[in-house]
Amino acid sequence: MVLWSYNTTPRSTTGESPFMLTYGYEAIIPVKVGAGSLRRDLFIEEDVEVNQRLHFDLLDEARRNSQLKLAAYQQRIARYFNKNVKSIPYKVGDLILRKVMPNTKIAQHGVLGANWEGPYKIKVILLKGTYRLEDLNDKPIPRAWNAGHLRKYYQ
Repeated sequence: MVLWSYNTTPRSTTGESPFMLTYGYEAIIPVKVGAGSLRRDLFIEEDVEVNQRLHFDLLDEARRNSQLKLAAYQQRIARYFNKNVKSIPYKVGDLILRKVMPNTKIAQHGVLGANWEGPYKIKVILLKGTYRLEDLNDKPIPRAWNAGHLRKYYQ
């Protein structure tokens, strides 16, 4: 019942249900089958084949429209996310602190343990917001780090 409900509920991103995008028409809910509905009462067996062909012809258009709605939705979400991002550009040689990750956190310290470790120097800028680090003794840190996990170190 849950799967049926999921497949017949229109999505806010596309405006269509997965059932509609698959079969070309909306499903009749079980309550309407038992209680009766205008759609069921006016059902004519001979018109089924003609109506199915018509719905299948319109299905490609419905799928294209849902793709356009989905693309517009993704652009709105990206705009909303990007307007709240504040980029802090670091330069090679800047001293920074690195966020302590759960796998490197010292368990004995508990919740009062340090949240940041370092300082480290920025060795290489790979991409915008991605950096290779080294410690103060010029020993490289093994992997690249995202700017979201770094913080400027002030002496």
